[in-house]
Amino acid sequence: MTAATVAPPTAPSGAVGPGRHPGMWHRLRSRLTPYWLALPGTLWLVIFFLVPMVAMLSLSLTQGDILNGFQQTFHWQNYTQSISDYHVQFVRSLWYGVVSTVLQVAIAYPVAYWIAFRGGSRKSFYLFLLLLPFFVSFVLRTTSWNFILADNGILLGPLKNAGLVSQNFHILATTPAVIGGLTYNYIPFMVLPIYVALERVDPRLLEAAYDLYASRVRAFRRVVLPLSLPGIFAGVVITFVPVSSDYVNAHILGGPTNTMIGNVIQNMFLTTQQYPVGAALSFALMAVLLVGLFAYARALGTEDVLEAAAT
Repeated sequence: MTAATVAPPTAPSGAVGPGRHPGMWHRLRSRLTPYWLALPGTLWLVIFFLVPMVAMLSLSLTQGDILNGFQQTFHWQNYTQSISDYHVQFVRSLWYGVVSTVLQVAIAYPVAYWIAFRGGSRKSFYLFLLLLPFFVSFVLRTTSWNFILADNGILLGPLKNAGLVSQNFHILATTPAVIGGLTYNYIPFMVLPIYVALERVDPRLLEAAYDLYASRVRAFRRVVLPLSLPGIFAGVVITFVPVSSDYVNAHILGGPTNTMIGNVIQNMFLTTQQYPVGAALSFALMAVLLVGLFAYARALGTEDVLEAAAT
């Protein structure tokens, strides 16, 4: 009797060999995909934000001058001395920022409300008209207000000739001129987030409020306003920071008594070349703005805002 030759069993078609786990690799690839997608943005932030911030922080702790160079001495007195010398400009900048932001909310909310609920099929056209002036340079737009508000310009000239205002009356180089310029230049950044939030309000909610005998004022206060808080929150965050650190409007529309901290920082870097002091002022301004924004978010209730945005 001959022994039968037994052939080794062959793996069925499509079977996985030892050490190969396609399910594991699929799960790993799925987990890494979001990180790969976020990698370009992360590299951009690291190269153009984090690295310059670290370099600026290091510069703010140095001593020296432009001729002999700057040496790292961890001179923290740059912060205390700069804040002590320019605390007036700090307070003025924050005050201008608060007033301008409040004015922007007061102006932008009715505009956004009208476009969202009354714009109809022309909403995109109205938004385009709102943004149309901002195709022109920021500096040119601000300079145009310098001509408009000049003592004998197209606004005050006819009024003075008609005797409606005195010849000594002027608007330029005053606080209202600077705040007005700040409000005008940044108001689209307030209108757009509020418009987006109002656009998401379901009209059926208002109909339900009216069916429950709510007046228009009560329906707005109990339905529309709470649902638009995410837009107001985003608009304030977007506008308050650049408004408080702006220097163009104070330079063009203001005078010596309207100097903002942005003007001081610009002067430190471009004129007197006191780089450590300018860097220290920049970081101090950033810290103050962050504290103010966190306090604002805490007072408004970020959890409620995010819940409203998610619904």
